[in-house]
Amino acid sequence: MSGSPKNKKTSLWRFRLWPSWGLVFTLYLLSFLPMAAKQTLGKRLGLFLSTKLKSRARVADSNLAICFPELDQEARSQLAQDNFVACSRGFLESTHAWWQDTLPYCKAAEVQGLENLIEARSKGKGVLLIGGHYSIFDFALPLVACHLENPGYVYRPNKNPVIDRMIENGRRRHFGIRAFAKRELRPMVSFLKKGGEIWFACDQDFGGKTELFVPFFGVETGCITSPSYIAKVSGASVVCVSHLRMPGGGYRVVFSPVQADFGADKQKDTEAWNGYIEDAIREQPDQYLWLHKRFKTRPEGAGKVY
Repeated sequence: MSGSPKNKKTSLWRFRLWPSWGLVFTLYLLSFLPMAAKQTLGKRLGLFLSTKLKSRARVADSNLAICFPELDQEARSQLAQDNFVACSRGFLESTHAWWQDTLPYCKAAEVQGLENLIEARSKGKGVLLIGGHYSIFDFALPLVACHLENPGYVYRPNKNPVIDRMIENGRRRHFGIRAFAKRELRPMVSFLKKGGEIWFACDQDFGGKTELFVPFFGVETGCITSPSYIAKVSGASVVCVSHLRMPGGGYRVVFSPVQADFGADKQKDTEAWNGYIEDAIREQPDQYLWLHKRFKTRPEGAGKVY
């Protein structure tokens, strides 16, 4: 049977996937670099990529132009370059999360609003944590999960099975965390009803799955409403969470107050979590995934951004 575990395992060793295994091994070796070396290498890599990945640089510039219209071209270019550096550092930090010990960073990270998480948990119907794609990427998962009692997260599988295996194995090694594919709504709801806590970064452009538009940096932005549905059906409390690399080199995790009446009004809910992400970005504007085409799906009659 083609879908059996044995055949799936064997398929990972097909010849066309050998370069992917080479990449995995290289990243594994890089994971052993001290964090300071990762940060230095990330800066150099980011500066290099900002000049070579011209299409992504244009995406970042377009995003920044409509979100920060007060910035001139020079300031936007500098912020875009800083974003390449932040994301490159985040990629190397992710290798640390996939293979190395993250406990010292969990203990050292600044945490704000932990009382909000405790309040949400005390209600007894699970906690839905709405996050965003900030630049520390997978390194954020253990920083958040270490404060959870029964952690889970939502993911979108990578099309390359070798890379998907690397990423998901790396994520699932922390604190017994449970993974849910983005379409596994029923298992998510069941998990929350039993007191689970699920981290869900829903701030990307899902194309045809876009359900409504809300302001994000003053731009009508396409969003899904899955968080509202999950909260309504499960009864889970909702808390927004941000996870940023701070200028001094440390990390900070912030849990928002419990979002009142979340699930009753999709428009209001979506405006709330987008507003939270926007506020976090404004504090550290280089720390967001500006390289993503966040505004690809546009309201009827609106002009294209890219």
